[in-house]
Amino acid sequence: MGLCESVSGLRWQGSAGAFRVGVGVLLLLGLSLAQSVPSQTACLAAAAPQNLSQPKYQSTAEEDTSVGFMAALVQSFLYSVQPNPFPKDLILEIVREIDQMQSNQDIIKEALWYQVGFLVCAAIGVLYIVLMPIVGFFLACCRCCGNCGGKMYQKQTSSIHCRRRTLYWSAFVTTVIILAGNICMFRSNEAFNVNVDQGPVELNRTIGNIHTFLTAVPQQVDYVVNESYKTVQEVTRNLDAIGPQLGTEIQERFRGTLNPALRSVSLLDQEIVNTNVTLNKLNSSLAELQSSVDRLQDNVTAVKNHINQTLSKPNCTGCTNLKPELQKLTLDTSITIPGLNEFQFAVDSVIETNLKSQIKEVEDFFDSIPQRVTNNTKDVVQSSKQLLGDIKTQISQVTSDIPLSGLTNLSGTVDQAQREIGKVTPEVERAEHIRWGVCVVLCCVVLLVVVCNILGLVLGPVGLSPKADPTKRSCTADCGGTFLMMGAGFSFLFSWLFMIVVLLLFLLGGNVYTLLCQPWNNGQLLNLIDTPGLIPGLEIGPALGLKTNINISDIYRDCEENQPLWTTLHMYELINLEGLLNVSEYTELIQQYFENTDITLSTVTLLSPEVKNQLSSFSTKAKDLDSAAITQQMNNISQINLNTTADKLDELAALQTINNIQKELQNEARDLRQIQIDIETTIIPQLENLNSNIESLRSIAEKINRTVGEVLSNVEAAQDFLNTNTTQIVKTESRKFLDCQLGYFTVYADWANLTITQQVGRCGPVAEAVDSVEILLCAHLVESLNAFWFSLGWCMIFFIPSIIFSVKLAKYYRRMKYSDVYDNNHITMNQIPRAQMKFT
Repeated sequence: MGLCESVSGLRWQGSAGAFRVGVGVLLLLGLSLAQSVPSQTACLAAAAPQNLSQPKYQSTAEEDTSVGFMAALVQSFLYSVQPNPFPKDLILEIVREIDQMQSNQDIIKEALWYQVGFLVCAAIGVLYIVLMPIVGFFLACCRCCGNCGGKMYQKQTSSIHCRRRTLYWSAFVTTVIILAGNICMFRSNEAFNVNVDQGPVELNRTIGNIHTFLTAVPQQVDYVVNESYKTVQEVTRNLDAIGPQLGTEIQERFRGTLNPALRSVSLLDQEIVNTNVTLNKLNSSLAELQSSVDRLQDNVTAVKNHINQTLSKPNCTGCTNLKPELQKLTLDTSITIPGLNEFQFAVDSVIETNLKSQIKEVEDFFDSIPQRVTNNTKDVVQSSKQLLGDIKTQISQVTSDIPLSGLTNLSGTVDQAQREIGKVTPEVERAEHIRWGVCVVLCCVVLLVVVCNILGLVLGPVGLSPKADPTKRSCTADCGGTFLMMGAGFSFLFSWLFMIVVLLLFLLGGNVYTLLCQPWNNGQLLNLIDTPGLIPGLEIGPALGLKTNINISDIYRDCEENQPLWTTLHMYELINLEGLLNVSEYTELIQQYFENTDITLSTVTLLSPEVKNQLSSFSTKAKDLDSAAITQQMNNISQINLNTTADKLDELAALQTINNIQKELQNEARDLRQIQIDIETTIIPQLENLNSNIESLRSIAEKINRTVGEVLSNVEAAQDFLNTNTTQIVKTESRKFLDCQLGYFTVYADWANLTITQQVGRCGPVAEAVDSVEILLCAHLVESLNAFWFSLGWCMIFFIPSIIFSVKLAKYYRRMKYSDVYDNNHITMNQIPRAQMKFT
C-alpha cells in the first residue's frame, strides 16, 4: 500500500462556555510559543517592561554666598536677642484665643516676655532716635553760644600732642569700622536686589518643577496601564497568528523523529530507482550479448559443417584424425542469471508503490497543519479576544481608583499661581527699584560721613604745623577740621532717621528669621503646621479617604528621601493594588479548564504492513541474486579459442595433395580465425560491459539489505514515537504555553506592583521645591535684609564715638581765633610724623 496516513484533524472535546474556549486557544498558542524559532515563537513572558523613566527637573535655587559672611554674625546677634526656643505652644494658644486676645492679659504678657529681647533692642533704638537729635540740637546751641568747644580757643599744654594723636587714631579706627559697615551695606543691598530680580525666575522654576511632577504622575500611571495593554496586545497577536505558530511548533516537535525516517525512505527510493536503472542496463547488455553469441554460433555451425564435409571426402589425406576436434567448435549459449527475474519483479513491485509520492503526501499533511489549526480555531480565537478584553478592563481600573483628579486640580492651581507671579513681577520690580534707590541713598549718606572723616583725617595732619600758632594754622589743616565737623554734623542730622529704618527692619527681619526661617530650617515649623485644627481643612488623610491622618512633616521627610507617593500618601489604604493586579484567580480557572480540555492529533501510518512485506521481499530477492553462475558462463565464452582448430586445419591442408581439398581447408581455417576475431572484438567487450553491470548490481544488492533494514528500523521507531508520544507532546507543550501565558500577566503584575509602589510619583521635587522656597525667602531675602539693617545699625552705633572723636579732634586742626601764650623753655613741642608739602 506504501506510505499512507489517516488523519482526523484537530479535535476539541469538552465545552464550558466562552471562557473555556478562550483557555483552549491560549493552550494551543502555547504550543507555538514554547519551542520553535526564537525570533518568532519563543515565549518572551519573562521579559519585563522597561523601567519607568523619571521626568527631568530644572535646577533649583542655591544658598547665596554674597552675604554669607554676615549670616553667622547676624544670627549670633539675633540668638543673643532671642535665646528662647520656638514658641509653639504660645502660637497655638494665640491662634485658639485670637478672638479674645485683647481680654486675655496672660497671653499678651507671655508674648511680650517672649519678645523681651526685641523690646529691649527696640527701646534702645527709640532712645537713640529720641536722644540723638536732642543731643545734636543742644550741642549745636551750646557751640553757637561758645560752649562745648564752641569757643575758638585751644589751651596749649605739654600733653596736647599725645591727646591729639590719641584722638586721631581713635577717629581713624572708628571711621574704618564705619566704612566696613558701609561696604557691607552696599553688598547686602546689591545682594537683596539681585535676589529679588532672580526671585521670580527661581520661583517660576520651582513652580515649573512642581507642575512637571504633577503632570508626570498621571503620565506614569498611564504608562503602567498602557504596558498592560501591550501585554494583552502581544497575546492577541499570538492568537491572530495561532495557525502558523501552533502548526510550526507541532511540526518541529514531530520532525525530529519523523525526518530521519522520511529521509531513509527517500534514500531507499533513490536506491530502488538506481537498482532499476542498473537492472535495465544489465538486461540490455544480456540481450545484446545473447544476440551476438547466437549470431556467432550460427557462423561457427556453418563453418563446422563445411569442415565436416571437407574431412569426409575420400581424397582427404589424414582427415579422419581431425574429426574429434570438430566437437570443440561450439559456443555456450546458456547465458542466464539465477533469481534475476524474481529480483526484477520485486523491484517493479516496490516501484509501483511510488514511495516518493507517498513521502510527499506525508509532508503535505504536516505542512497543512498550520492552515488546519487556523480553520478549526476561528471561533475560539474570537472568544479568547473577548476574554483578553475583560482582563484589560480590570487592569485599567487602576487609573480610576488612583485619585489623579486631585493632582490635576492642583496642577491647575499651580498654573494659576504661576500666572499670578507673572502679573505681580512687574510691580515687584518697580517697588524693588525704588527700595534699591532709597537704600543706595542711605549707603551714600553713610559714605558721605565716612568721606568727611577721611578727608578730615588726611587734610588735618597734612596741613598741621605743631609749632605754629593755633591762630595761624594753614587752610589745609583748617579744612581738615571743617570736614571732621561736617561728618559729625551729618551724623547728628541723619543718624536718628536711619535708626528708624534700622529699628523697623530689625523688628521685621529679626522676627521673620526667629519665628519663620529658623523653625522652618530645623523642622519645628512643619511640626507646628501638623498640629490638628491649626489650619482648617488641612487633614490630608481624611481628605484622601484614608483611615489614618498624614502629617506634613512626614510627607516632607519622605519626599526628602525621594519616596514614591504610594508610601508617602499611604495609598495602600485606599487602593487594593494586589486585587487589581492579581492573576491568581485566572491561574486557577485556566488550570481547571486546562484539565478538561483535550487536544487530539491522530497518528500517521508511515509504512503499511504490505509495503513493509514488499521491502522485506525486495531485500530477500537481492540477497538471493547469484552472480557466480553468470560469471562462470562469461568465463566459458571468454575461454573459447578457434585459432587452435584453424592452425590444425592449416597443418592438415599442408599434407593434402589435392589442391581443392587443400584450398577448402585453408578457407575454413581462415573463417575460423575471422570468427575468433569477431569474438575478441564484439563478444569480449560485451562480456566486460555485462560484468560491469553485474558488479554494480552486486554492490547495490549488498547495500539494499542494510538500507532496507535501516528504513524499517527508523520507520518502526518513528511510528512507535508517534503512537506513544503524540498525546504527551501536546500536553507538555500546552503546559509550557500555560506557564508562558500566565508569565505574561504575572511578570506584568509584579512589574506594575513594583513600579507603582516604588517608582511612580517620587516626590523628591516637592521637598526640593519647599527647600527652594526656604532658600529664596530666608537664605536670600531675609539674610540680605538682616545683613543690611545690621550693617546700617553697626554704622549708626559707631556714629556716636565718631561724633565725639571728630568734634574733639577738629579743634586740633581748625584755625583758632584766640591764641594761648606759652613758654618754649617749659613746653617741649614734639613733632609727630606727617606728610610734608613743598611749595615752589
